[in-house]
Amino acid sequence: MSLAWRKAPRTGRLASAGPGRVRARRDHTVSRPAPGPRLSSADIARVQAAAEEFLLLFQTETHPAGSIEPRIAAVLREIERTGTYWHTPEELTFGARVAWRNNARCIGRLYWHSLQVRDLRAVSDAGAVATHCFDHLRTAHNGGKIRPMISIFAPETPTRPAPRIWNEQLIRYAGYDLPDGLVVGDPRYRGFTSELIQRGWQPPDRPGSFDVLPLVVETVEEGPQLFQLPGSAVHEVALEHPELAWFADLGLRWHAVPVISNNRLVIGGVSYPAAPFNGWYMGTEIGARNLGDSDRYALVPEVAARMGLDTSNEATLWRDRALIELNRAVLHSFQANGVSITDHHTESRRFLIHLEREERAGRKCPADWTWIVPPVSGSQTPVFHRHYDLEDQVPNFFADPDASRRGLHGGPPAFR
Repeated sequence: MSLAWRKAPRTGRLASAGPGRVRARRDHTVSRPAPGPRLSSADIARVQAAAEEFLLLFQTETHPAGSIEPRIAAVLREIERTGTYWHTPEELTFGARVAWRNNARCIGRLYWHSLQVRDLRAVSDAGAVATHCFDHLRTAHNGGKIRPMISIFAPETPTRPAPRIWNEQLIRYAGYDLPDGLVVGDPRYRGFTSELIQRGWQPPDRPGSFDVLPLVVETVEEGPQLFQLPGSAVHEVALEHPELAWFADLGLRWHAVPVISNNRLVIGGVSYPAAPFNGWYMGTEIGARNLGDSDRYALVPEVAARMGLDTSNEATLWRDRALIELNRAVLHSFQANGVSITDHHTESRRFLIHLEREERAGRKCPADWTWIVPPVSGSQTPVFHRHYDLEDQVPNFFADPDASRRGLHGGPPAFR
């Protein structure tokens, strides 16, 4: 069943999926950055300061009785020579986990220490990046028991830009503009879909509401390359309601693994623009935002009509009642299919446990109230009734303005 909606502006926030170590494949030869054009002394000093700060944090939290001075001295010399440095596997794993711990927009950080890190820094060509992204989706799905995971590809260096993944998430659904002003699919990705069609992607003969877009990987040598996701990497859940039999007739579904793929991971002055990571969904991300928002699938009026609610007056709270049932359907469907998901009340309590642990450890816990408080029944959750520290900490994940534009509009390319 194809569903169509009126055009709406491209607004709204992304689903805040929360992001163990997996060895790099043995056939990948690690190549460290070669000496290149000299950076300014200010740039060198900035990278050195960030590296030293990170290495001291690494020692404090992992080897408090050890000595980090020889490692710091070696790194400072490497930065002086090349403008960057190479993290050890242990430093990379620690940095990625702490980046999740520091991510102010993620409510699901209680399990930051369980993040599985795939060290793929030797991978820099588009085809290999795409292949490993598909492996990530399969491995993270784990038969429905979603694993928090990150795949870290080649870093940015003074001599070679790192690969870029254009898609906001590895799995996104197409949005098609129709001549009558309606949109089939996800309205958020109308521009992205249109650009990919111009670049050669052929959508199905009959465009549907949940057509998976190709993955776009760009490198400085190859430019943007499109890769169709294999069916084995796309795990979806058909949505039905525990009581409303007609709900299944809507033909709704959603993918199981939310892998955010265009954020930049920054660890100790080293930038990894291609570092897709995932946790598992909180139900409201799908039910209230992706399916419920008026600028996304906008299903609340349809559900209300099918429920026979009085929509003549906002005071009947028909929107609230329909939205709750939409979210119930998401939670019920994922649970019935054995796919990891959490509800916003449970996750809010878990976040406060995380907050308490961080305070006991003497660490600040940055949190963006507008992202931490769920979009349904916010005042009924404990995260609503308090203030949070907003100061960014590193390591962390950052959203580049250029990457955000590519994820919505399909360009312009990073390398021209």
